[in-house]
Amino acid sequence: MYPHEALAASGHPSPAALAAGIEFDAGLIERLGKNGPRYTSYPTADRFLDSYGYRDYLHAVASVRTRGAARPLSLYLHIPFCDTVCYYCACNKIVTKQRDKASTYLAYLKREIAMQGALLAGAGEVEQLHFGGGTPTYLSDAQMGELMAHLQRAFTFAPDAAGEYAIEVDPRGVSAERVHSLRRQGFNRISLGVQDFDADVQRVVNRVQPEHETRAIIDAARAAGFRSVSIDLIYGLPKQARASMHATIDKVIEASPDRIALYHYAHLPHAFKPQRRILEADMPSSAEKLDMLASSIEQLCGAGYVYIGMDHFARPGDDLAVAQRQGRLHRNFQGYSTHADSDLVSCGVSAIGAVGATYSQNAKNLKAYYEALDNHELPVVRGLVLGMDDLLRRAVIQALMCQFELSIGAIEQVFPIAFGTYFARELAELRRYAEDGLLTIDDEWLSVTARGRLLIRNLCMVFDRYLAVPDAAPRYSRTV
Repeated sequence: MYPHEALAASGHPSPAALAAGIEFDAGLIERLGKNGPRYTSYPTADRFLDSYGYRDYLHAVASVRTRGAARPLSLYLHIPFCDTVCYYCACNKIVTKQRDKASTYLAYLKREIAMQGALLAGAGEVEQLHFGGGTPTYLSDAQMGELMAHLQRAFTFAPDAAGEYAIEVDPRGVSAERVHSLRRQGFNRISLGVQDFDADVQRVVNRVQPEHETRAIIDAARAAGFRSVSIDLIYGLPKQARASMHATIDKVIEASPDRIALYHYAHLPHAFKPQRRILEADMPSSAEKLDMLASSIEQLCGAGYVYIGMDHFARPGDDLAVAQRQGRLHRNFQGYSTHADSDLVSCGVSAIGAVGATYSQNAKNLKAYYEALDNHELPVVRGLVLGMDDLLRRAVIQALMCQFELSIGAIEQVFPIAFGTYFARELAELRRYAEDGLLTIDDEWLSVTARGRLLIRNLCMVFDRYLAVPDAAPRYSRTV
């Protein structure tokens, strides 16, 4: 019998999971689960407007530069290229083996970085850097070295001990020597895509990745002095089953990463063409997916990981766990972060930034991206200026997502509202969730319970005014 089976039979929460701050209730999740945003931003990126462009972004930067004390910066770089396509993937990517395309892209990316650096000259230090994709290590070692040197000329970086400089790697395409080189080039955090160690699952999603290759890269990262190693997993993939997922989690625990992201696979073949290669007959049922999630939570919490929120687990001493305990945790387009008070500057095709009270997104295809830079303009094609209501609701959603509690008094000190009056409709809806035990509500606090943490997206959706008009087709994944 698996641990979660004993849990279901007894009807009592798992002590290990409760100690990590989470209670699994399959019946409640099945009843309340629905499609909803992941809230890496509020408003979410699908609400951005095409009327927002390059000049709006210049105005946002100018506003930031004139507000007084400089805030630290966070940089995101998008490298869209991959050698092969993983069928589950919903990222903005370009699958090609023509390496000259990366050379061309790199020339334009450096041009964009130089323009952003000039705009923000004299601004705060870069305290956070994240390379995402695609596959950032699609770039050669020499190309990566040139790009990092270019970044360091364009921006001022905080010392290695103070900054978080992360890169996503595909263990299939890097060597131990390359990992050591990445550390010398300035990266101090590394994230490995794993998804599942089971051979049958890897085959049907077109990502064959032997366990020994992944373990070799983790060992190399430790030897090279990376401060944090993170592993990405997905549950709900085709051919997955409780036993195989249990075995994968056991292997991950043995590898002992600092952070683990356990994502729910969102099967949206109408939106993402590669997913059309996945056979519906191979997909696990909703009950099987919940079973896998319950077992995985029990294993991870039993191994000492704490639940950060939204699919993320971390060692108690990891910076994310510490930031959450201290009330400093933040959420942005790259997920959870310890750097809340920073402007996010993003470079590369489709990249999304957040400067001041605005969001901006670059062109999603290379042709439009290159054309804008050839015209000596940043490739911003859409975005949003946040109004007071947006900023207020963003603050509420951030607090719930990151701290699982909200001080009503703190919100009223920052925004000119009476919380109970302004959010009368939302509080009425939340009280129905309170009856299910997902949170407690009083005059001073909204506090999410251990039972409600897995359904945090449901609670945040209550405050999302953009969801008032339902969509004809689902644009979001299931909340659990």
